[in-house]
Amino acid sequence: MRLAILTDVHGNRPALEAVLADIRAASPDATFNLGDTVWGMADPAGAWALQREHAPPTVRGNTDEYLLAHPAELEADTRASREFLEGQLGGVPPELAALPRTALVGEGEVLLAHGSPQDASEALFHLPDGEKLARLQDWPGVRVVVVGHTHTEAIWTRDGVTLVNAGAVSRQKDGDPAARWVLLERRAGVWNVTFRRTPYDTEAAAKWAEAHAPDGGAEASMVRTGLRP
Repeated sequence: MRLAILTDVHGNRPALEAVLADIRAASPDATFNLGDTVWGMADPAGAWALQREHAPPTVRGNTDEYLLAHPAELEADTRASREFLEGQLGGVPPELAALPRTALVGEGEVLLAHGSPQDASEALFHLPDGEKLARLQDWPGVRVVVVGHTHTEAIWTRDGVTLVNAGAVSRQKDGDPAARWVLLERRAGVWNVTFRRTPYDTEAAAKWAEAHAPDGGAEASMVRTGLRP
């Protein structure tokens, strides 16, 4: 069994196009998307169209929740980003409201979430080791947990459970702008994890942001440098 998992597209169409091409070449049995789908400024409508067709979101991310919240609950800069996105998308995609917080795949052995199984905004890898395992007590048969949210690839194993952070398709933090995704492969009952880095046309993404977004310069800098301010 081979599962492709991506997360944190953040509305970056060129990055997602490259990842989807890489995934097609890998020929997985299924593809899953851990949310934070459109909250970004490198052609979010184009990125959403690609996700709907080729990688529908599986669970919701914290920025997906921003689109579902009452505007009065959001800070001024977050409201401004939401207004831009709603204009690009023609409103809030109704699919986001139906997304669960978690999903079980891989014949019940793989648990998917955005931040942690309990909270899309909680960073599972930032918790003490005992608390990591405590977050998983409601899923005793799970052997692999895959999350995103922190935009940092990571792997951790304890007591027969492996936690994986898939990295992010867009808005990197380590100075390498390449898009990220993860391939899980089960062989002879053992799950293997391969982190994938996919180069893409960062200049196309940056120029789209500069030409169309109200604060496109910040987005352009992130995609060009692979560093978040």
